[in-house]
Amino acid sequence: MDREFISIERMNEILDEIATALPRDLFKGLNGGILLLPEHKYHKASIANDLYVLGEYTRSKMGKYITIYYGSFRAAYPHMSEQELRNKLESTLLHEFTHHLEGNAGDASLEYEDAASIADYRRRHGLE
Repeated sequence: MDREFISIERMNEILDEIATALPRDLFKGLNGGILLLPEHKYHKASIANDLYVLGEYTRSKMGKYITIYYGSFRAAYPHMSEQELRNKLESTLLHEFTHHLEGNAGDASLEYEDAASIADYRRRHGLE
């Protein structure tokens, strides 16, 4: 029997639990907070609609914020247990916080790692 994916409301509760447990200093300058959106988002490098954006850190004129895409988690991990999703959600949130902290420090190390991961994805699809 297929497991039913958790609701967006439950994912929001889990996200709040994870965020509440993080040190307050991480949130310095994150004036837009953390958003959980219902949609999925494909990465711009996605070749066969198989590369989802789970979360992203944004710096814009509107401020700095982290977006988590419920629909991307649902599409990419439809059979994960709630605990597995919690772990993946936590690692995604921490990844985006790393972008925030590095951005504040003028460091782009994680951006380079992300670019290397995309290059590897493209190689696996015979594009590089």
